[in-house]
Amino acid sequence: MALSSIVNLALYLLVSLLATPVSAGPVNGTAFTGLSGKARNILERATPAAPHWVVYADAYQQGVTGPPAASAIQGFNVFILSFLLTEGAWDKAAEWASLTSSERSAIKSQYAAAGISLIVSVFGSTDIPTTAGADPVATANTMAAWVIEYDLDGIDVDYEDFNAMNTGIAEAWLTTFTKQLRVQLPQGSYIITHAPLIMVSEVYDAAVAPWFTPTHYPGGGYLKVHANVGSLIDWYNVQYSSHSFPSFTTREPLNTATCAGLLTTSSSTWPNTALFQIANSGVPLAKLVIGKPATASDASSGYMTTSTLATCIQTAKNQGWTKRGTIADGGAMVWQYPDAGESWIATVLYLPVPVF
Repeated sequence: MALSSIVNLALYLLVSLLATPVSAGPVNGTAFTGLSGKARNILERATPAAPHWVVYADAYQQGVTGPPAASAIQGFNVFILSFLLTEGAWDKAAEWASLTSSERSAIKSQYAAAGISLIVSVFGSTDIPTTAGADPVATANTMAAWVIEYDLDGIDVDYEDFNAMNTGIAEAWLTTFTKQLRVQLPQGSYIITHAPLIMVSEVYDAAVAPWFTPTHYPGGGYLKVHANVGSLIDWYNVQYSSHSFPSFTTREPLNTATCAGLLTTSSSTWPNTALFQIANSGVPLAKLVIGKPATASDASSGYMTTSTLATCIQTAKNQGWTKRGTIADGGAMVWQYPDAGESWIATVLYLPVPVF
């Protein structure tokens, strides 16, 4: 029996002893009858097993407030509303907060029935909490309270405070922040992900990323964060985007070097940042989700066609990135909806591709 099935069975037996028998809706496509509303909500929020098929949304979409209908993103199992900042909710996160409680409840029920978790992303490229002097405990408490108040399934930490990472103070801040998030958002009941950068910024030149490299950052970068609190993080939405890495430049014709650069052979400037190299540094493959922009206009660079990405994922599968007989143990992430929807994930999941 799969671990997730054992956990669900144990939770079912426990809560059914305490629950008032009521009719319950499906959770991730499975009906759990005889549970109280509180118990059902916990199961609906439970962290989904890998692979994770993740899509972000930040852009305004005419006629849609908050997330789209679940049918529009069939094939994904995590939808991320962006962004919750230290100053409050913006964009899709603000849209979600603007809905009535009954509207949010109806959407959540629809998503749960489709097996899709709904979470919020915090910080992003415009928020620099460490440099700005934000207290990590207070910030975690505030953001966790927002997640609970607005009935979301968890939180994604898109931390892009370049100055803090370059000066070696980001790791301690992120460690304290993540620990406090877990105090407020218990593991198994809420999702916590991080979205580390694998890129070089034109603004900051070659001094900011990729954050999983083991040699560059004085505080240890994201390998130090993982060593400190990796057990509290469900997975990493790794942002594979590039301004200057030949190995990550995916505007080249499809070839083995392209997938090799993404999966096994990073540049000498930023060593050990390809997928399997990060795993060799101690981060479990099950926690590594490959992130790509949906179109060339969704990021400065790093765009990869869905057919190319499908090839790379198939290659990764054949090189051991699978434990459950699925396409990948980690999964794929894309920025952003509506440029990436049902057709994007269908191609990545099901396109027959050659394996080099």
